Amino acid sequence: METESEPYVRLATLRQLHQVVAELNTARSLADTLQTVVDGIVVGLGYELACVNLVRPDGDLVVAAFAGDPAAEALITGRVGSRASWERRLTMGESWDGLRFIPHTEGWVLLEDDVPQWHTDGPDPRFADEWHPEDRLYAPMYASGGELLGVISVDRPRNGRRPGAWGREALQMYAFQAAIAISNARLRANMQRALVRLEREQQALRASEESFRQAFEYAPSGMAIAEMGGDQHGRLLRTNDALCRLLGRPASVLRRYSFSDLVHPEDIGTLLRTSAEGGRAELRLGRRDGTYVWVSLRNSVVADAADGPRFLLTHVEDIEERKRHELQLAHRASHDSLTGLPNSAELRSRLGARLCRRPQSVRATAVEALDAAYEGHGAHGAHGGHGAHAAQAGHGAYAGGAVEAGGAVGEHGFRPDAYPEPFEYPGAPAVPAPGAPGVPGPGGPGAGPYEHHVHAVAPASDVDDGTKGLAVLFCDLDGFKSINDRFGHHTGDAVLIEVARRLTTGVRDGDTVARLGGDEFVVLADGLGAADAADLAVRLRNAIIPPIRVDGRAVRVGASFGIGWASCGMSADEVLRSADQRMYIEKRSRSKAHRRAG
Repeated sequence: METESEPYVRLATLRQLHQVVAELNTARSLADTLQTVVDGIVVGLGYELACVNLVRPDGDLVVAAFAGDPAAEALITGRVGSRASWERRLTMGESWDGLRFIPHTEGWVLLEDDVPQWHTDGPDPRFADEWHPEDRLYAPMYASGGELLGVISVDRPRNGRRPGAWGREALQMYAFQAAIAISNARLRANMQRALVRLEREQQALRASEESFRQAFEYAPSGMAIAEMGGDQHGRLLRTNDALCRLLGRPASVLRRYSFSDLVHPEDIGTLLRTSAEGGRAELRLGRRDGTYVWVSLRNSVVADAADGPRFLLTHVEDIEERKRHELQLAHRASHDSLTGLPNSAELRSRLGARLCRRPQSVRATAVEALDAAYEGHGAHGAHGGHGAHAAQAGHGAYAGGAVEAGGAVGEHGFRPDAYPEPFEYPGAPAVPAPGAPGVPGPGGPGAGPYEHHVHAVAPASDVDDGTKGLAVLFCDLDGFKSINDRFGHHTGDAVLIEVARRLTTGVRDGDTVARLGGDEFVVLADGLGAADAADLAVRLRNAIIPPIRVDGRAVRVGASFGIGWASCGMSADEVLRSADQRMYIEKRSRSKAHRRAG
């Protein structure tokens, strides 16, 4: 029995404690250290059962070592208890300095939690300090920084009593030494793993260098190493055979160049961004014969931990064939397969690019501003005189004043910037530029959210008042159905192809001729006044009327045109519907014979 009158008991316990602590430092691995901890408790501290619950990286605690009962060891070793359940246990019961004791009278609530446990039933204690099989005693172990390393759990003291003051102090001292031993074992284990990993990395590095050399030299696609930084930034240091074949230049010649010397002038910005940031880009590189090839260029910045970035590793893949297919697919998706004209979706896309959803009040302000600008140069009647003069001059202002498209989309494509200047009649007053007082545009008063958009403005009426806008000519063929029914679809297709050719020939390079579907076509012509649009419709109708020869026979179709105007605030469908309605009004106003005759 442990009492102050029996100091030899404490001395014997102290000797045993010293011995088992010394054995803690002889273990070579973390697993050996943990087993030594629990064995020391059973051998030196007088408990029949002991286990170590070790904190895992995820915070939960696992039963890492057990001593005293093989059956219990097999049952609970390796099982995991949640961190929350353990924190609950370490706040229950009685605090014995650094220990936590939970008597059986309180511990019954823990029988159903997820902490692994093993116990036997027993009778109630016969005296105050008798140990009950369901009593629990825990010794938490903390690292030097204060974080929890694990918890030692002990059970069944050999003397059958709860430990006294000296027994508690001995267990607490042992838990402190065990925490140090476990921390040291972890440190040794980490160092050993680091040494093993370092050796493996060195072996892998040597193997990787050889693999890289072979992969670089014998890669089926182009590879290059380029200098990074300094005056020679981008200069090719090394190229493989595939890149030399792709560009038609030997490696000795390529070492005189950088990619900026070989790239297409339009792609130099893309190359510089890719070289500076790494990543991937698609651009064109020059061959020895002066042609360019599309390539996918991927840069990786190879950096040195001490000196910073050193060079660029570049992978060059020939994508010429893929680019060709992409262009073909894009053209097929946006163009009519029969006539080659832009289809309905492309027409709406081009028309929608000129429209914005500005309020009605803004549109009215723009028209009033244009009217005010023209009134400064003369009355509306003078404008009508200009229109008459233009109509007398053969094709009028439409033919004589075509605006340079400068990069129109497609063969007969349409771009919002295709007509940077307003279309003018000979001798007509200048149209106020966007941004002028009262005119929406960059910098103009009241421009608001539309300051980077030139608004589409429709003429106020069919009378030419000098306003220039985006005319939408809706064309429906007259007599086409009878040709299709009488001579078959082959003849009908031939007629559509010829009509498309005649319409395309009759407009400017920047205008759009699209097939809406069936025998319906739409022409977009920007920079026209009301008289210009009417003159254009007459000329296109006259171009369609002449006979079309198909398989030795001549057939004729007429055409009805409706002129609509694109105006900001309208949708593309609204614009087309307006032109379609005008076309039907024009069709009904002429007899059937006159429609066939044009």
